[in-house]
Amino acid sequence: MAQIELRDVGLSYFTTKQETEALRDIRATIEQGEFISVVGPSGCGKSTLLSLVSGMQKPTKGKVLIDGAEVRGTSPKVGYMLQHDHLFEWRDVLSNLLVGAEIRRMDMKQAKRTALDLLERYGLGGFASHNPTQLSGGMRQRVALIRTLVTEPDIMLLDEPFSALDYQTRLTLADEIHRIIKDQGKTAVLVTHDISEAISMADRVMVMTKRPSTILSVHDIRFDEGEGLSPWQKREAGRYHAYFNTIWKELGGHVAPVG
Repeated sequence: MAQIELRDVGLSYFTTKQETEALRDIRATIEQGEFISVVGPSGCGKSTLLSLVSGMQKPTKGKVLIDGAEVRGTSPKVGYMLQHDHLFEWRDVLSNLLVGAEIRRMDMKQAKRTALDLLERYGLGGFASHNPTQLSGGMRQRVALIRTLVTEPDIMLLDEPFSALDYQTRLTLADEIHRIIKDQGKTAVLVTHDISEAISMADRVMVMTKRPSTILSVHDIRFDEGEGLSPWQKREAGRYHAYFNTIWKELGGHVAPVG
């Protein structure tokens, strides 16, 4: 059974004068542990798709299911990582990591142990008492990811989490976040404007059309060099450019070629 399933999903926005159709007949299945990237023209509804999976929005047509149950609201099974880290500057790193656990009224002693373990495991063990202003942009995003992991979601939704970073930091952080998510065994859906980022991080790339948006194609990303490649290694792999050129042509130049 698929962990995430979208069955003929549609979404329209209504005003007193008109209906605007954003998404039309979206059909997709995502298996447990898969990493999916979503690309498409600006304004096509990529982030809206994440909102539907998270339960923050309801489709006007069709159904979204997680583990076979229809999504009817937000769920602790789903974690959301946004473009900006949204760390509270007046709280130290450890206190920031516990925000989600506080909101969900989790066992705070266990949440603190989990937070400290994750900090240590992913190279931030010495920064628990630091303030966010003392961290680099890449470190802040790693803290934001760990904050989401502390709440123990099964599914990670990533909405352009590298867009505010410089190019070199983006490349490094893509490798790190990909490794962390795979290490944790999470199912992940990444929205990005960057074709290179989409290909290098994903098991499959979903290409969306302009509005009213539907799924144009889905590409299985496989390399002759084998499984387990990092995003950086995938960019150097033999079939990378073929995937890139195919997706670029499908999108007609409406998204960023490199990130």
